[in-house]
Amino acid sequence: MSRKLKADLLLIFCTLIWGATFVLVKDALANTSVFVFLALRFLLATVVLILMYGSQLRAAGASGFRAGALIGCCMFGGYAFQTAGLALTTPSKAAFITGFFVVFVPLLLALFGSRRAPLWVWFGALSAFIGLYFLAVPRSGLSALNRGDLLVLACAFMFALHVISIGHYSSRYSPGALTLIQVAVTALFTTLCVPLFALFGIVEQPRVMWTRGLILAVVTTGIFATAVAFSVQVWAQQYTSANHAAIIFALEPVFAGLTSFLFYHERLSARSLVGAALILGGILIAELLGPTPAAESSVPPAETLQRLT
Repeated sequence: MSRKLKADLLLIFCTLIWGATFVLVKDALANTSVFVFLALRFLLATVVLILMYGSQLRAAGASGFRAGALIGCCMFGGYAFQTAGLALTTPSKAAFITGFFVVFVPLLLALFGSRRAPLWVWFGALSAFIGLYFLAVPRSGLSALNRGDLLVLACAFMFALHVISIGHYSSRYSPGALTLIQVAVTALFTTLCVPLFALFGIVEQPRVMWTRGLILAVVTTGIFATAVAFSVQVWAQQYTSANHAAIIFALEPVFAGLTSFLFYHERLSARSLVGAALILGGILIAELLGPTPAAESSVPPAETLQRLT
């Protein structure tokens, strides 16, 4: 089996895990506040990753720590917006809107990089934006828009930066060290948010009620969906492009929708189904008919990140 095929199969495995956790996290948020849950998740993941990759930190050097910290900032933003949004919306809607990051990847590379975007990228983005409108905006209009859906859309933007940054740095530094640093940075930020938000009364007051479902969600997301899955992602993206990885990640809302239907009994309305189909179609159009690998590789993602930050 070639390394590229192995990388693709492992990324599909990661996507399956991430898609299945939407329901677990949604249920867990009934028993804990957003940043308490995130702090528990990423602190557990950090401990596991220290045991796995702690010895690789010394070889990362100062530049490796800076790269991991940048990736970690993107990860923190993505999960903070996603989890806060998931508390207010449904797992399937959150998953399809999160999947919008796949469209953001080529758009950001085109808008802030050194090449023009192919027409198909813009056509796919238009389809996805129309789908987003049908999925997130009720028939009564924008005044009834769920705030959680907007938060998840912000998460999609941050996850696009996350994929781009990993695509740039994963071949330069130890995958284990990068994974540990980005997760540790996320754990630090989420932990700091708990007392800060409590002090200033932002979002919601910290709370936790230990239940079997909450423990299962923390363990599953902390170990499997974070420590294991992100280790695999960083390794696998050495052997594939950011855009190719984004195509595979388009399966995440599909897996999430199936899981939500089976275990959460969620059924999207006809309007929402049309929106979900347009988003998924836009993702595939933008990626499959968009930039060629050669064109993609000509745009340095680091330059993109510098212009965005």
